[in-house]
Amino acid sequence: MIEFKKIELSATFMDASGRRIRRTQQVRTDPVTLKKCRITPSRALENERGTEMLYHPPEKDLDERKCPFCPGNLESMTPCLMPEISEKKRMSHNDSILFPNLFPYTEWSAVSLFDNAHHVEIGNAGLDSYRDSFINCSQYLVQVKKNDPAAIYMSITQNHLPGAGGSLVHPHLQVHATKQISDNHRVLEQRAQAYEARFGQCILSDLLMAEKKRKKRYIGSTGSWEWIAAFAPSGFYEIWGIAQNASSLLIPEKTQTWKDLAKGVLNTQKFYKSLNRNSYNLAMLSVEDGKNFPCLKVSLTARPSYAPWVRSDFTGFEIASGEMATFTLPESVADGAREFCHDPGDIPETNLKGEKGEKS
Repeated sequence: MIEFKKIELSATFMDASGRRIRRTQQVRTDPVTLKKCRITPSRALENERGTEMLYHPPEKDLDERKCPFCPGNLESMTPCLMPEISEKKRMSHNDSILFPNLFPYTEWSAVSLFDNAHHVEIGNAGLDSYRDSFINCSQYLVQVKKNDPAAIYMSITQNHLPGAGGSLVHPHLQVHATKQISDNHRVLEQRAQAYEARFGQCILSDLLMAEKKRKKRYIGSTGSWEWIAAFAPSGFYEIWGIAQNASSLLIPEKTQTWKDLAKGVLNTQKFYKSLNRNSYNLAMLSVEDGKNFPCLKVSLTARPSYAPWVRSDFTGFEIASGEMATFTLPESVADGAREFCHDPGDIPETNLKGEKGEKS
């Protein structure tokens, strides 16, 4: 049973002239993870630094001579794969090159480059280059699983520009595998298993069906991937892609699935670019234990622009409460993102029994 729970609160105060002012907030509960977030629309009235224009990285970041990912430096400045993973020093798929992360987050961490371009503006990457980079990550994870079967907690991520935590502007994905379960892996696995045991369905498939019925946050489809604005976002302008025909990251042979994903990611990036946001994060995870796992979900979140003197999207409130506070209603995010989804797809008039919470 998918539930869209939200509570509205309000704060009242007097302005300098004695006029009564009322500001509302919403506390929403993510129907998948049950984590809470807080939406404070009035904060959107403030001047958001770094969004008055689309900034470009400073000249020092565009110097290819110092970039270890650029063709002239890659061979001498990046590490090499272990022979049990690849006979070659680095894995490749067309123009994408993959090699170990010099500063790993897990036992198995690698970097997958898009192509030879040093800087690619958000939303401007080639569709095939993105697809090939995803496939390269999948190929790497297949090899990891063969050599370290216990490293079943896997993820593919991206930090685009320093505003999203990236240390280099050269476009790349990061891929991880570990034996140590992360909090997000645990929550999704437990919730999916409990939901299937009770209702006999995939929680993400039911969520997607419910969102398509409501239409408020449904954005559209790119082939096998369908896109929605997150009901209880964990970051700014958070958008989810869900692929009901896949539940594993170990599918390098499914070229169309990765191409459909790449198209949706680029559509979302173009939406962020329209907001003058040049940084964003991407996250996709799976548990590769051979058991039932929910269909794949990718999450994209706009981050503070890489620009002079921007304001962080993380404040003392998040540290104190453990709840993300954002400014924009997900329904407005979906409205803005739809024009960038070129394959809108049909929204069937289906009924999902037992839905609770949000009113249409």
